[in-house]
Amino acid sequence: MKHYDIIIIGGGAAGFFAAINTAEKFPNLKIVILERGKDVLGKVKISGGGRCNVTHAEFTPKELTYNYPRGEKELLGPFHTFMTGDTMEWFDNRGVELKIEDDGRIFPVSNNSKTIIDCFLNETKKHNIEILTNQGVKDIIYSNDKWEITTGSDIFTSNKLLVATGSSPKMWEILKKLNHTITNPVPSLFTFNCKDNRISDIPGVVAQNVNVKVLNTSLESEGPLLITHWGFSAPSILKTSAFGALELAKLDYKFTIEINFLSLDLETVLNDLKDLKLEEARKTVYKFAQFELPKRLWHKLVLEANIKEDTKWADLNKQQLEALAKQLCQAQFKIDGKSTFKDEFVTAGGINLKEIDFKTYKSKQHQDLYFAGEVLNIDAVTGGFNFQNAWTSGYIVAQNIGL
Repeated sequence: MKHYDIIIIGGGAAGFFAAINTAEKFPNLKIVILERGKDVLGKVKISGGGRCNVTHAEFTPKELTYNYPRGEKELLGPFHTFMTGDTMEWFDNRGVELKIEDDGRIFPVSNNSKTIIDCFLNETKKHNIEILTNQGVKDIIYSNDKWEITTGSDIFTSNKLLVATGSSPKMWEILKKLNHTITNPVPSLFTFNCKDNRISDIPGVVAQNVNVKVLNTSLESEGPLLITHWGFSAPSILKTSAFGALELAKLDYKFTIEINFLSLDLETVLNDLKDLKLEEARKTVYKFAQFELPKRLWHKLVLEANIKEDTKWADLNKQQLEALAKQLCQAQFKIDGKSTFKDEFVTAGGINLKEIDFKTYKSKQHQDLYFAGEVLNIDAVTGGFNFQNAWTSGYIVAQNIGL
């Protein structure tokens, strides 16, 4: 049986960030990270297509919270303690240069997640933080003022315990026995599956600044839309999936979306088309894309409006103009299922937020038990926000767990 001052369960972003900051604030404590897999920081490695989307360039706490479908209210206080600017300074102080891209995402200048991983591993080595892999936790009990953690091969004890396992059904089952309530997990970030002639053979096409509505719900979002081999993706879809995670799960991921490819109202679009009928009278409708839409998408929408490839603008009748206007700003698509967004699996669900003191991230149910990251019922839209939650929670735990 091995004893530590602090045991951290979970070798991911939140766990490492908490360990390093704890060791800096309380240098005499003996700290160990227990990771169930053979490697640590796996999610950091694949994030942002292998570049690691560290955080997002939103520097106002209140505005930052709007990117969290679950946790918006609870994170406001923590973000006043540690948020985006603090994250950038933290990495800068350790020699990691970051850059802000046009869409607000923040990456290492190296464009390689290994830069972040190496930073963490160097810091843990510097502070003598022990890392043990292949340590899947089987049980956790609190006895004689100490935590006892049983893994597949060892038993560990500690004075303080931090659980930072991310979305882990096995860990949630263990925590239920410690009187914590778990909100059942459902997928949060996912793409929409759709079979439709309008998109069947144009994967890779991106429409900018679209509006997406899920019919018969209040779900609505804006942003780029990517047509894929299986349906739809990109920020407009992923934001809808995040904020609609619970509602879409109840619908068994079968619903209808309405896409406004132009983010303009129907009357405006119809008037614009009437103007084009006059201005471009001799040109064929199909050949020249309008409204800065991708040509392949324009072709599909024109054909769907029952306009033949050789039809000239001057020859369009009222019904065709109205049909084209609807395809441009009220196009409906039936969604049948979902797909995981890349390898970055995010869930809505986890420890009930009412059971956490967000000034310290300490459990309200147990003394000397802390949580950080996605093990809590907190999740965000894509763009670096889930990592910011990990950094913030890990930092605040570190300021308190050694006291």
